Amino acid sequence: MPHRTLADRIDQGRGLVPADLVLKGGRVFDLITGDLVETDVAICGDTIVGVFGEYSGARVLDVSGKVLVPGFIDTHLHIESSLVTPHEFDRCVTPRGVTTAICDPHEIANVCGVPGIRYFLESAVQTLMDIRVNLSSCVPSTHMETTGARLEVGDLVPLMDHPGVIGLAEFMNYPGVLMKDAGCLAKLEAFRGRHIDGHAPLLRGNDLNGYISAGIRTEHEATTYDEGLEKLCKGMRVLIREGSVSKDLHALAGLITERFSPYICLCTDDRNPLDIGEHGHLDHMIRTAIALGAPALAVYRAASLSAAEAFGLKDRGLIAPGKRADIAVIDSLAGCHASLVLARGVVADAAAFAAREWTEPVARRSVKAPVVTAGSFRTGGNRVETPVIEILPGKIITEHLTFDIAPVDGDKRPDVARDLVKIAVVERHGVNGNIATGFVKGFGLERGAIASTVCHDHHNIAVVGVGHDDMALAVSRLGEIEGGFVVVEGGRVLAELALPVAGLMSLLSFEEVREKLVALRAAAKGLGVVLEEPFLQLAFLCLPVIPHLKITDMGMVDVDRFEVMP
Repeated sequence: MPHRTLADRIDQGRGLVPADLVLKGGRVFDLITGDLVETDVAICGDTIVGVFGEYSGARVLDVSGKVLVPGFIDTHLHIESSLVTPHEFDRCVTPRGVTTAICDPHEIANVCGVPGIRYFLESAVQTLMDIRVNLSSCVPSTHMETTGARLEVGDLVPLMDHPGVIGLAEFMNYPGVLMKDAGCLAKLEAFRGRHIDGHAPLLRGNDLNGYISAGIRTEHEATTYDEGLEKLCKGMRVLIREGSVSKDLHALAGLITERFSPYICLCTDDRNPLDIGEHGHLDHMIRTAIALGAPALAVYRAASLSAAEAFGLKDRGLIAPGKRADIAVIDSLAGCHASLVLARGVVADAAAFAAREWTEPVARRSVKAPVVTAGSFRTGGNRVETPVIEILPGKIITEHLTFDIAPVDGDKRPDVARDLVKIAVVERHGVNGNIATGFVKGFGLERGAIASTVCHDHHNIAVVGVGHDDMALAVSRLGEIEGGFVVVEGGRVLAELALPVAGLMSLLSFEEVREKLVALRAAAKGLGVVLEEPFLQLAFLCLPVIPHLKITDMGMVDVDRFEVMP
């Protein structure tokens, strides 16, 4: 793209000289008035310079019969959880209209620290979409887990003025904020006046007031209308989430009104290529919200303009002069199927993706798990009364149940009849070799085992199984393939996906990853698993900042008490 000056933009905007690119024949959805307006859109370099008029252009694209909307902004996600590199995520999602992604690379940061964040900042220079980074605030998320790295305030401050950085990412350790933990307060003080993203599931009342008073502006963990409304009324921007596991859009769709829309944004948090391929990304959220009755104006504002305003990105969010030429050309407002996407004035096509440079991945060979045997997964203890994690499908919140499980030969064993299967977390960073075991209800697993190194947020190895031998094989196999997902039955690996970049991301194309996920999901279903997305559901069972009962390499965690259970 030729360099364009301020004078060029003025002249092309006035129509004194042909614009670099003109989109003709379409209707622009005006997010100020809500009108669909027939107009040319003139673009100079990477900037929109003309609307609501006729323009000539050095290059003209016919978009007759189409609707033009501003490019979508995903306001909170972890690109690592797409299971592909930032470059492949760009190729997967940008053609669906997503032109800005505000990411928190805390998944890779928990494995390798600052080099993981720098990897994302370097990749962002090369992608078509604009990847912006919020610096990971809680690595680790709590003191109750073992990670491969720690990030203190001194690690974050040198990065805070990087042009790709917005602010401080989701402050997950909300108990640490409320208890005035010194490390938490140091990070909040360092980022005072900058954007600080929130993470406070079920937090209400005066405790929520205290949390917001720490300078936290946005939040994506609301799971009910009342919770979301309270957070809105207390000045937070609510980011409505629809991921592969956390599906909150149906519960919160009532908040997407024209009155509330300036303070509502959309995010995916964690969405894998299989779900993107089957359903979509933010385009899926937009279609779904409109189908649920939300006004199109409110939905498209939340997807772009309101998101831009919430995160201080004043250069985008509207199809208007002076804004970035981030435009999705779609079939209809209700359909939201993009046929053409511009990112900074560049058409997101195969040639543009092929022309990008490549950043060498970091954190290879990061899986350093201890040698395990079937005996590694015995659950001792004399007490029959046993805490059990209950999965709530579509949510990352879990219930804290109690079942009587009597030890047999000194080991509490799975009970398929009651859907009580063994879960274990194996420390894989080479720090201490911890192995913790417990029980989970809700998988429907009848035989075999499934395991993953995607294990929020410490990313140790999580494994669930009916037989200890299969659990041991699954963990061992993950070490051999540098991390990923595996499904095992009867001493055989049925399906696997290697994730050699930090044990989190594949080096394959997103199409290849999608195919392997189909095979993995089918293999898990063949073992009796009833969950639509068993691997990410497993990963979230290990996140000790989401109520109510979780497990880490240190043991079962009572999140409400914020302590490892004795």
